[in-house]
Amino acid sequence: MRKQITYTVSAEGRDHGKVFQLTEMPADQAEKWALRALGRAGIDLPPGIEREGMTAMARVGLEALMRIDFNDAAPLLDEMMGCVSIQPNPADPRIVRALVADDIEEVATRVLLRREVFRLHTGF
Repeated sequence: MRKQITYTVSAEGRDHGKVFQLTEMPADQAEKWALRALGRAGIDLPPGIEREGMTAMARVGLEALMRIDFNDAAPLLDEMMGCVSIQPNPADPRIVRALVADDIEEVATRVLLRREVFRLHTGF
């Protein structure tokens, strides 16, 4: 079963108190996502990285995202946001739906959600 977490925005602003559900990508999608990110960044995995665990993979993955041209990064960023759903009524967590454009009103919230999606996939 894929991992899921609930994330409540604690930062002040228009998204304060909104509740999001983050769902891990299926393994085949996550693998392809990581390979596309690393390939676009031109990063070669250092020898022995598989013995360093997910922390090393996370470090390399973040480095890759920072080096990618935006035109290559945009589909990867969009795919990350595909892991995010919203609980439009925090009082009823049974209701979860896909995001629509106006669900997230602060750029900072998008950045925080991406960070949490990355953590969900790297095991932090």
